Amino acid sequence: MRLRAAAPNHVWNYDFIFIRDTYGGKFGMLTMIDEFTKKCLTIHYARRIGSIQVIEQLANAMIDNGIPEYIRSDNAPEFIAKDLRSWLSGIGVKTAYIEPSSPWKNGFCESLNGTLRDNLLDGEIFYSL
Repeated sequence: MRLRAAAPNHVWNYDFIFIRDTYGGKFGMLTMIDEFTKKCLTIHYARRIGSIQVIEQLANAMIDNGIPEYIRSDNAPEFIAKDLRSWLSGIGVKTAYIEPSSPWKNGFCESLNGTLRDNLLDGEIFYSL
């Protein structure tokens, strides 16, 4: 049974989008959304985003919006890293991982990412960050 958000800060969701610049370099975007309010909590972009950067962005979002009860994500290495899981556990946030290759179970973030890609990323040429 899929966990459904019942109130603000009940379930947050985060995911990555990867993009190539004009020169073939890759950069990623971390997107984060509150599933109940559908509010985009952050969009962070960098050439490399590891678990420490994910923790930093989560901490910033929590300062602004409060601490969620659950965070849903896929099983990307940055989201299952020991330091991230330990940090989340330490502040009382539970994880809700989706099965690999099941993007429809991460629908709110996938929808945000699709809209971002359709309305911005696919229509722009990126020469640098």
